Amino acid sequence: MTSTSPLLRTEALTRRFDGELAVEDLELDVHSGEIHAVVGLNGAGKTTLMRLLLGMLKPDAGRAIVLGFDAAAVASEVWSEVGHLIESPFAYPELTVEENIAAAALLHKLDPPLIPSLVAQALEEFELSRWSGKRARTLSLGNRQRLGLVSALVHHPSILILDEPANSLDPAGVVFIRDLLKTRARRGAAILVSSHHLDELARIADRISVLHAGRHIGSLDPTGVDLEKRFFDLVYEEDIASRGTVT
Repeated sequence: MTSTSPLLRTEALTRRFDGELAVEDLELDVHSGEIHAVVGLNGAGKTTLMRLLLGMLKPDAGRAIVLGFDAAAVASEVWSEVGHLIESPFAYPELTVEENIAAAALLHKLDPPLIPSLVAQALEEFELSRWSGKRARTLSLGNRQRLGLVSALVHHPSILILDEPANSLDPAGVVFIRDLLKTRARRGAAILVSSHHLDELARIADRISVLHAGRHIGSLDPTGVDLEKRFFDLVYEEDIASRGTVT
């Protein structure tokens, strides 16, 4: 069940780099309790979209809206309701795993007296207790990814924006992330997630939007068959239409 008003929304969102369109006239929303997945080839605009929603980039036109506020000028109190993992996981290399999680909790404005217990819970939930005293720079890629996810989730945000959250994880880690996101959505979080793995997204997503050359070109039914074929059909049809080729 989703709420009427989306927690994340874009309105004719457009962004260029050196004159080249990265995101063009994009309309997209994510509701409370929903997992909305975005898929596309490399360079489709997925990460740019997420950076715009997080206020890391400013649009050339249109708006990215977070909890009803323009992401280009949002107060820090609003960002305390958002968790994100974009490209590289958050970690200070010289801090331990435990210290990194505590730092993330402080950055998200959690009450300091509560942080030790929250860190302990997070270490157990993400199966990182064994490495709690290890410096982040010594972790394997998979455990570094888990640490980045802890940092995004330790404050129990109402919005999650995750770019390839299962990167570097083994099969058990992928299943863990799947269950984690479904649980957070059931508790009311609005989740925007990207991945190259359509079969995995189909297991968790309520909606799947396809981006290509910065545009929203269609949707995939998570319960449908042969999602990969449908995805490439949409991309091919868009390429043909953009070239004006008659077949």
